[in-house]
Amino acid sequence: MKPRKLIVPLAALGGLAGWYLFRPELLFVDRRVNETLPVTAAEASAPLLAGVFHSNAHETRGRVTVHRLADGGLALRLAEFATSNGPDVRVYLVAAPDVTDDETPARAGFVDLGPLKGNVGDQNYTIPGGTDLSRFRAVSIWCRRFSVNFGAAPLS
Repeated sequence: MKPRKLIVPLAALGGLAGWYLFRPELLFVDRRVNETLPVTAAEASAPLLAGVFHSNAHETRGRVTVHRLADGGLALRLAEFATSNGPDVRVYLVAAPDVTDDETPARAGFVDLGPLKGNVGDQNYTIPGGTDLSRFRAVSIWCRRFSVNFGAAPLS
């Protein structure tokens, strides 16, 4: 009787920990975002940098552009974007020409632009002042919890 009293709570605890780590329900739930571009039409016609996403660990598609805002700041925009949902997915600006593996961000260096607002749709991220765009030439959709590159876009 005693082993059974111990096994049931341990199994429940293990199941809860597994759910927290992997969040399997996120595989079936899309978070949609539809933000407008925070620049005027004249500024929007000439992005500073642009790229197209390719898939790595998860199917990822869409376009990315970098725009200078009226106040001098920089904004990164994901447009017609779609990828898998997951736990702790972030947008990284990476100091590399492209990201095709899971080692490049740590090896090359990156700027974390914040959590992915949604796995589907148009969205904007602020690039911190002083970021050297001649050095940071790729965008990675990065799962921080599992150190996995969902997809990336080289910027040119």
